[in-house]
Amino acid sequence: MKKLLFVSILMLSAFFTMAQSAKYNAAMTGNLAAIDSSFKNPANLLSLANNFERIATAEKSQWLPYYYAAYLQVMYGMMLEDKSGCDAIAEKATALISKADSLSPKNSEISAIKSMIATCHMLVNPMQRYMEYGMEASSLLEQAKTEDPNNPRPYFLIGQTLRYTPENFGGGCQSASEQLQIAMTKFKAFQPASALHPNWGMQRAQMLLDECKK
Repeated sequence: MKKLLFVSILMLSAFFTMAQSAKYNAAMTGNLAAIDSSFKNPANLLSLANNFERIATAEKSQWLPYYYAAYLQVMYGMMLEDKSGCDAIAEKATALISKADSLSPKNSEISAIKSMIATCHMLVNPMQRYMEYGMEASSLLEQAKTEDPNNPRPYFLIGQTLRYTPENFGGGCQSASEQLQIAMTKFKAFQPASALHPNWGMQRAQMLLDECKK
């Protein structure tokens, strides 16, 4: 009787775990599918970030929803016309990515988001803040490259930064194209760990390369 009860408990536990996993996967998949269209109206990025944060709060042990919430927050900040609002957005993104970091330390994808957050802070006043936040962003991208040499996103982000950096400061299309070409090679070979894992940046990298060829 005790053995039968034990087996029943195990079966119920397994069923509950599978149901929770299915619910999590469905919620993540639905929100991931909405990311691209959200860029057409930046305010939607915040709404979607809130969705991912709610998933993270419910799951607690999953780093990906915190990651995407931070990613969408910082992308919203970078798209703000009034960059004075970037600090508050970047601080919110930092709180989210820190939770992802605690669940998945030494993660190249997380380091790439941290570099974007540093860049977001820098955009408030690039001339005054470059030495602090610009250097921090560069350091984090080098860290991301070390953590996963196959990850194309650090190279893409370096190339994107160089594309909009004046030539007399080491930027411009020639410098950017070198990094973007590396990124594209890595994008073509990259295989995300699952359908839920980060797999963004390739279209943007190709667009920047095409701009530089004109």
